[in-house]
Amino acid sequence: MDRRISLHTWYAVFVIFAVLMLQAWLGQANHQEAVPFSEFISALENGELSDVEISGQVIRGTRVSGTADLPQHIVATIVEPALAQTLSQYDVTYSARAQSGIANALVSWFLPMVFFLAVWMLFIRRIANHGGMGGNAVSIGQSKAKVYVEADTRVTFADVAGVEEAKAELKEIVAFLKDPQGYGRLGARMPKGILLVGPPGTGKTLFARAMAGEASVPFFSISGSEFVEMFVGVGAARVRDLFEKAREKAPAIIFIDELDALGRARGAYPGLGGHDEKEQTLNQLLSELDGFDPSRGLVLLAATNRPEVLDPALLRAGRFDRQVLVDRPDKSGRIAILQVHTHRIEIEDDTDLDEIAALTPGFSGADLANLVNEAALLATRRDAQAVSLIDFVAAIERIVAGLEKKNRLLNPIERKTVAYHELGHALVAMALKNTDPVQKVSIIPRGIGSLGYTIQRPTEDRFLMSKAELEAKMAVLLAGRAAEQMVFDEVSTGAADDLQKASQIARAMATRYGMVEDIGQVALEKEDHAFLGTRTEGQISHYSEATAQKIDDAVQAAIAHAFERATQILSSHREALDDAALILLEKETLTGQELARITGALTWKSA
Repeated sequence: MDRRISLHTWYAVFVIFAVLMLQAWLGQANHQEAVPFSEFISALENGELSDVEISGQVIRGTRVSGTADLPQHIVATIVEPALAQTLSQYDVTYSARAQSGIANALVSWFLPMVFFLAVWMLFIRRIANHGGMGGNAVSIGQSKAKVYVEADTRVTFADVAGVEEAKAELKEIVAFLKDPQGYGRLGARMPKGILLVGPPGTGKTLFARAMAGEASVPFFSISGSEFVEMFVGVGAARVRDLFEKAREKAPAIIFIDELDALGRARGAYPGLGGHDEKEQTLNQLLSELDGFDPSRGLVLLAATNRPEVLDPALLRAGRFDRQVLVDRPDKSGRIAILQVHTHRIEIEDDTDLDEIAALTPGFSGADLANLVNEAALLATRRDAQAVSLIDFVAAIERIVAGLEKKNRLLNPIERKTVAYHELGHALVAMALKNTDPVQKVSIIPRGIGSLGYTIQRPTEDRFLMSKAELEAKMAVLLAGRAAEQMVFDEVSTGAADDLQKASQIARAMATRYGMVEDIGQVALEKEDHAFLGTRTEGQISHYSEATAQKIDDAVQAAIAHAFERATQILSSHREALDDAALILLEKETLTGQELARITGALTWKSA
């Protein structure tokens, strides 16, 4: 309140100063001087005035020659002629006092004040409400949560598909909001907080909005990063303000997206300096959760794809009581998601969504939405009446491999090298068991650095891989380098990404999967950020130098074995490799079926 009064006071001082300056400017703009009437008559008698203008009680004269020091115009208030004649007989200066004019006052004082009042009403208060300029001091501690009602949300559980287990968990919360007495008849209480956990793009935010749409209650949506500002104490104030607003509109749902920006574990990075503001904000959130009364119809939802960095105090029972995994969908889930999104586009009647779902393992809900949109764009580009399966396949290739770069011309030697490299991958994948089917081989450059590509897509969702499958995968990765070595008797830089992936698999077999006999059934490293799919570089080793040497030897032995295996397969089928290379150089793209017909590779699965 004090800050608000200070803002208004300073604005009032500014207005008074501005009006005074306006008066002074108007006087200077007119370039005139007010003089006694006697002086005006004297100037008239001396011939100093060129013309005279009378307006009511005011007489205005223009000097013959005006300078910067001597104003060009003089004004005086008229004195009655009889009195002026009498006074002029004496050596006195006489003048009259003008009566105040209403019009004068309106123009010079009232209208400017009205103008500044309008500025205050339209702009200053609006800026203050949004936290800008002077309003920063007024509303910086107010929550920036966006409030939606059912009409704004327009999302229900019918718009969410693919993760039925998570939907069932959240439907129970909605039922509790609609009928708290019925659900509490046995003494049960609604969970205080629900944490949605899962990889990016799986629909965590969509789930939260669907809950609000189903429950027909206000929905407060805010990102975790919006709580933190450069001023100490602002985040905690915004947390308090958010919960106060939600209590006023209860029953309601509070949704905090990207909770890891707000709820990161305290003291997790001591070497990076203090984080007092973030810790105060987190402490205030913990305090609000402790005083949270779910019986009033308030539900706290949060979402994150990095649960491992959250503070343990945030995840204990009594705060976020329930954690709901929103994972990437399986094949049946992908079919359901595709059915939701394909309702919005025109597709051919014979389009098989099961086949599209089989070609998209690992795709999240956002990926599938993007796939449908890309397929519709491709169909529109070729002037089709509806989207067909070929558009979906082309869209999958564009998403997985990147955009075709047909204008990136390769010289004949490079084209031949790329052709043998990609066919090395494809033929070894076709020859080995425990590998995914080859869908397409191409030497058309795609993406940023890919000069060619071989696409393998699994026929079913897999959650485990055996040692034999990992060894076969390494052989396929190293087959491109093996083909170059065998045909050209030298190697190129095109296998850099293959070598990196094969090395990661070999190292994981030795350090994480316990698949090397000399090292034993131990886990020497761990994978961090499982939901992000990345590992922290520079991990601290918890094993000896001797064990590290064993790991290096095991990795090198696995890579060498996979390379030798790929070389043997390609050597025994050199004629098929050369025939396929000639056709690939001519056509630039071969499907898996075409490659199988050319090489007879359907009978190879025995290596």
